[in-house]
Parts: sequence; structure tokens; C-alpha cells
Amino acid sequence: MNLSKREFLQMLGAAAAAGLPLSRVADADAASAQAALYDLPPAFKGAGAVSLLHFTDCHAQLNPIRFREPSVNLGIAGMQGHWPHLVGERLLKAAGVSAGSDLAHAYTYLDFDAASRRFGRVGGFAQLATLVKQIKANRPGALLLDGGDTWQGSALSLWTNAQDMVEAGKLLGVDVMTGHWEFTYGMQRVKQIVEGDFKGKVDFVAQNVKTLDFGDPVFAPYVIRPVNGVPVAIVGQAFPYTPIANPRYLVADWEFGIQDANMQKMVDEARAKGAQLVVVLSHNGMDVDLKMASRVRGIDAVLGGHTHDGVPVAVPVKNTGGTTLVTNAGSNGKFLGVMDFQVRDGKMSDARYRLLPVFSDALVPDAAMQALIAKWRAPHAAKLDEKLAVTDGLLYRRGNFNGSWDQLICDALIDVQGADLAFSPGFRWGTSLLPGEAITRELLMDQLAITYPYATLTPMSGETIKTVLEDVADNLFNPDPYYQQGGDMVRVGGLTYTMDPNAKMGSRISDLRLGDKPVEAGKTYKVAGWAPVAEEAKNAPGVKPVWEVVEAWLKNQGGRVKPRRVNTPKLLGMAGNSGMAG
Repeated sequence: MNLSKREFLQMLGAAAAAGLPLSRVADADAASAQAALYDLPPAFKGAGAVSLLHFTDCHAQLNPIRFREPSVNLGIAGMQGHWPHLVGERLLKAAGVSAGSDLAHAYTYLDFDAASRRFGRVGGFAQLATLVKQIKANRPGALLLDGGDTWQGSALSLWTNAQDMVEAGKLLGVDVMTGHWEFTYGMQRVKQIVEGDFKGKVDFVAQNVKTLDFGDPVFAPYVIRPVNGVPVAIVGQAFPYTPIANPRYLVADWEFGIQDANMQKMVDEARAKGAQLVVVLSHNGMDVDLKMASRVRGIDAVLGGHTHDGVPVAVPVKNTGGTTLVTNAGSNGKFLGVMDFQVRDGKMSDARYRLLPVFSDALVPDAAMQALIAKWRAPHAAKLDEKLAVTDGLLYRRGNFNGSWDQLICDALIDVQGADLAFSPGFRWGTSLLPGEAITRELLMDQLAITYPYATLTPMSGETIKTVLEDVADNLFNPDPYYQQGGDMVRVGGLTYTMDPNAKMGSRISDLRLGDKPVEAGKTYKVAGWAPVAEEAKNAPGVKPVWEVVEAWLKNQGGRVKPRRVNTPKLLGMAGNSGMAG
């Protein structure tokens, strides 16, 4: 059921591992490029042919963007050397994609500056809308699934209380959705959208979100939709650690969790109601999905998100009921996953998966979506487009330990707040910026736009600093995926340290230093940070949103920001790890 390397390349229309033929249409108009790149006939036709389209983690990016894939995505224990923990050349080898191709640019960080200038921006809802319509045209009843992290990640979504993304999702034709960062708008706002804007249009599903008092479902656990005459169940799996990774007070009355037993119950119930195909729309993160697929029987496929892994294959996982295909469709509107199924005698008999890069310049923007985006941007355009500085270096966020955007934020927090060191959360969302490009307010807010943005300055002992790093390291590198929360390591400024990801909990971090001086366990340091999860932080005297701090710093840089020296830990025991460049 999983594609071989040869089949994968054939289904993408590639020749000799050359990737999509973008270089051949670079000088063509968008309509011609669209026809050449995205002519994708369905893998199966006739009775029993079912198609599902999937995007996830777009983080409110309505317009085309740049996005650099990680150069560090470490896998440890049983996860080492396996999807999604492959980067760079190792990823290309595993996928059968040649270096320098358009697919190489889409799937990896390699030669990002030059490749991004050559192949152009990616994503954009007007371009995605065109692609969705084209792919659906010859797939009767195909459904579009949204894996969540859709309403958060931009200034516009924050300022409109997510309404821009709600309207864009409806116009895009989303059929079913689950969530994570959506919940940071608060319970009342989420319910207002789900029970109001979405009613009769979009099914919001999450089998693992229940009320704290009586354990009642907050949302429908699943929905059964007919696709080309086949009853298809879509079971929702919202991010299980929302109350830990984000402020508890925003979802005070709800409980989350992985809840395998209830997932099994929902799968069995959907089958009993006649579902011939059962798919989980998940925001677990791919490592968690892989484990869940090994434990819960009866799931045909998991369409996953949260960890932003652009994985070009469907990974087969054995369980007591057979095999489940696990996928992950990247982030920022950069990819559209297309899963074609063949259902015979009431069950899945075959499947084909493709992860299509959304090359913005190769798609004619959908006029209706473009008009909707323009309508929502118009009142805020001047503020969004204001130039704050020009960057002399590449700015990116994604990676296990740090990114140059995060380094810029840490540097700004230290300088403006007079701190000894800074912590910045290991958020995976945030767009990229090439050297020589302007840092506009919109691009800055792509890194900072959350509903709890408060900048903090906290006295911490050296012992507490180490404890913080150890706790986050265990969330990232626990050998059991069910104890991972799916983010990246907290970013640090002004502090260096050594890490052994394979060590036991509490023993991964060593040799903490500020400059050439060891951090003393009993000494108190001033630690700058932002995005506190405690509710009282927003009421602290003189508290400011983090973007005010960073904007003030940018305006003091004389119009240009020098390349950031990215502060990453010294790693032990990672030589040859396939999730690390080199």
C-alpha cells in the first residue's frame, strides 16, 4: 500500500528523480506552469475510488511566503534513522529526489537562499484554492481536511480574532477540521466559530477533548461522509498536550490527552455504523501518530500534523488489525497531501499518497480567494507593510535547537531588558526571510503573534535554569513518543551549554556558561523571556507584548540587522544521526 521509490517518482510525474518539472516552466506563464506541474490524474477510478486532500499547520499564512525546512530534526532511540527524522541529503536519498531539484528545495533546507530565489515563494491561500479545485476536478466527492493550527500565526489573524482564517477556510472548501493553536483564542471563541460560522459547512472533530466535570465530548469525535458512494469516517485527534504547552486558563473547562482507548472505541463505533474507510485527522505530531497507529487497530490512514514535518511518503505501520498508513503534510500552506484509496468489499484494498509542494508562481491565484484576502488586509495594510529594518542575514526559525529569528528575538530581549540571558519558546511556526529583504511588521509578527505575548524578566537561580532546560529536553527527546510534546528546544541567548539527547531525564544538560564563566547553581540571574503560560503574567506591572520590545530593538539597529550568530548547544552522541546536517 505504501509507494515504492519508483512509484513515488512516477506518481509525481518526475523523470529520473528530477522532481517536478519546474525548471522547464520557469519562464512560462502561471497557467502553463500549473498545467505542467499539477496534472495529477487519480490513482483509482470508478466504484470504490476515494480521495482525501489534506493540509495542516498553515499558521494563518494567507499570502505566499518563504519557509526553510530544518537542518536539525533529531531522532533518538527507535526513531533514529526513520521518518520524519531525516534532513538534507539523507532525506533526498530516502525519497529518491535529486539534489538541486524543485522537490529538493521543497523538502529540505539545502542551498535555501539560492533555491528560494530560483523557485520562488510557496503557499498562499489563493494559490492553494486553485490547486484544490484542480485536484478535486477528477476525484468525485473528494474531501478537504484541515489538520489545525490554522487560525494562529499572523498579525492579521490575531487582530481579526481569527475571523480572516475562518472565512478563508470556508471559501477554500474545508470539509473537516481539528485543532491546537485554535484553542489559544479561548473556549468561548472556539465554540462561537464551531457552532456558528462552521455550522452546516465545516465539521470540527476531536475525540480527545472532553469536559472536566463529567467527561462529555466537547466536539463531535468523528463524522461519516460519503465519498463517491463510500462511507468514510474522519476521526479527530486534537493536540493532546494543549493545557501544558499553552496556557491552561484558555481551556480551563476542558481536558485533552492521547486517549487510545477512546480512539479505539470511536474507530469501532464508526465501523459498526457502516464506515468502510476510517481515517484519523490528527494533530499529535508524527512520532506520536506512528506509535498510536501501532496500538489502535482499524485505522486505514492517519493524516497528521503539529510537528511540521513535510514527509513525501506514507509510512506503513503494522498493528493487530493490519496496516495503517501515517502521513504528515508540512506547514505554512506549503504542501497539499493527496491520498487516493481503493475500497473493495467494504474495506481499503490499496492506496497512493502524494505530497505536492505549492509553488506559488506556478499557480494562477483563485480570484475569489484573492479578493477575500485583499478585503481582510485592507484596513491593516499600512501597519502590516511598515518596514522596520533590512536583514543582512538569513532569518528562519525551524530546527530542534535554534534559528536566526529566535536568536534575533533573544538578542533583543537581552539588550532592551538588561538581562543576563534570554529564553524564547521552541515554537515551530514562523516564516523565513532572505538576506537583503525588509523586515516588515507583518514578517516580524509571523514569529510573535499569539494571544499571550507578554515579555518577562524573571530572577532565576542557576539550578532553576538547568531544570528548565532539562524539562524541555525531556519533552523533546524522551524515548517514548507519548511523553513528547512536539515542540523544539527552548531557544537561548547569552547562554551556552552541552547536551546529550540520549541521556536519562535530568542528566542531558551540562557545562552551562555565560561567556567564559560557569553558571553557578546558587547564584541568581536575570532571565528575559516571553509567552508565559501563567495567567497572572498578563497583569504584572509594566508588562509589554513582546513585539513592542523587539520593534524597539530593531529601530535602534540603524536600519540594518547584522547576521545573527545562532547559539546552539554542543551535542554529544549525535555523530552520524540522520536528523542532523553533515
